[in-house]
Amino acid sequence: MSRYVERAENVARFVDVNHHLLLDLPSVGGEQWQPLVLTTGDRALFMERYGGFTRDNVIRFLAFDAGNPNSILSCLYAARENARSIRETISSEMWEQVNQFYFSVNTMAAQAGSMEAPYQFFSEVKRASHLFDGIAMTTLSHGEAWYFYLLGRLLERADKTSRILDVKYFLLLPSAADVGSSFDDIQWAAVLRSTSGFEMYRKRHAELSPDRIVDFLLLERQFPRSVQYCVVNADESLHAITGTPLGAFQNPAERKLGQVRAELGYAQIGEIIANGLHEFLDRLQRDLNLAGDSIALTFFATEGSPQGAGEGSAAA
Repeated sequence: MSRYVERAENVARFVDVNHHLLLDLPSVGGEQWQPLVLTTGDRALFMERYGGFTRDNVIRFLAFDAGNPNSILSCLYAARENARSIRETISSEMWEQVNQFYFSVNTMAAQAGSMEAPYQFFSEVKRASHLFDGIAMTTLSHGEAWYFYLLGRLLERADKTSRILDVKYFLLLPSAADVGSSFDDIQWAAVLRSTSGFEMYRKRHAELSPDRIVDFLLLERQFPRSVQYCVVNADESLHAITGTPLGAFQNPAERKLGQVRAELGYAQIGEIIANGLHEFLDRLQRDLNLAGDSIALTFFATEGSPQGAGEGSAAA
């Protein structure tokens, strides 16, 4: 449930930052929309349903397409259905918020057509997700269910932060000649804003530096949307569920997530970039998905049941 809500929020962040990027750099044109679909891994499905990577097509596919399992609408439908199945576990306020969240987006989907002003919609999605998270924090007992809630949300957030970085570093930059240019600075500022990290980054660093921004979003230990912060806290949530001491493992989920945490803990940004940031991020995303699948198999799978749902497991 929490993973689907987080995924909906991050898709909104993904599309919203691209929309603002085009407002700042209108000359780049429609080629800026294709990377959003490519980085989600849904290119084949998109081409089957739409064909052209236009602004309206990509927004509809990522926001409202019920045939896309990773669209905002599909994620909220899945979150609502999962919430319905555990209503005796969650608070009534959580159920009311996820229910209202879904119907609000569903109404917008029916009215969408050509979305002339998407900023308001994506801002509402982000606010509704924050409200759901705040309600969960203040109304759900901080026991086993709470730690599963955190585990799902943090794994999804780590994955999506890595994908936002990947879009910028590997796909969005038109040519090496743009590195260090005002074009480059605008894109890096957009990446920070897409993770709500612009102000926190500027408190730490005076200038927009690609290496420092990548380091901040990957390895910063105190920023709550950095990959390392999410993985460390997801690992601690997993051990809180099992009771296994930190640094040890008793099942495949603890082992896999511990491996990801260890790799990030000893990583250095210079080595990551020298060896290929895209390759590092691609491997990180695979490892996070494997960790999610291991969690699904360890805690939720029954004999003969499918392994998971989409990126990692939706069960958490």
